[in-house]
Amino acid sequence: MANEDKKDFNAMLHDSKDMPKFQTITDQSSIEKYGGSKMYFAPPIDYDKAMKRIPYGKLMTVGKIREYFAKQNHADFTEPITAGIFVSIVAWASEQRTEDKTPYWRTLKAKGELNAKYPGGIEAQKEKLEAEGHTIIQKGRKNIRYYVEDYEKALFDLK
Repeated sequence: MANEDKKDFNAMLHDSKDMPKFQTITDQSSIEKYGGSKMYFAPPIDYDKAMKRIPYGKLMTVGKIREYFAKQNHADFTEPITAGIFVSIVAWASEQRTEDKTPYWRTLKAKGELNAKYPGGIEAQKEKLEAEGHTIIQKGRKNIRYYVEDYEKALFDLK
C-alpha cells in the first residue's frame, strides 16, 4: 500500500462495502482451482475479529481464515484478493489505534511466509514473532523470502 500515513484504516475496517455477500463464478478453471462456484466475500471487520482470536504464540494463515469463513457461510471458498487486502487493512488499522490492538503479525501468508505489507515490513513482523518464540528462516538467493519455521505446529484453530 502507499501513503499509509494519510489513510484512515479504521474507517476502512468499518466500511463493509455491501459485504458479506456471495457470488457464483462460472469460469471453469477458477471452479477447479477453488473447489466450487459459490464464492464468499467477508467484510474487513470479520478479518479483524478472526485475527484478534489468535492467542500469544499461535499462528494463522490468510488461507486458513478464508477456509474458516467459507465453512461458516456454507460457501465453496472465500474470495482471495480482498482477503489479502483486508488483512493488510487490519494490520494498519491496529497500528493507528492506541488501544484494542489486533495481533496481526500472527497471521501469515501461504506456507508460513511473512507479510511485507504489514506496518514496518518483514523486519517488524519478524521481531514480533521471534519475541513470541518463533524461529524465522530465510529462503531463496535472489528473491529472498522469510518464513516461520514449522509454522504448522503453531497453527490456531478458529473453530
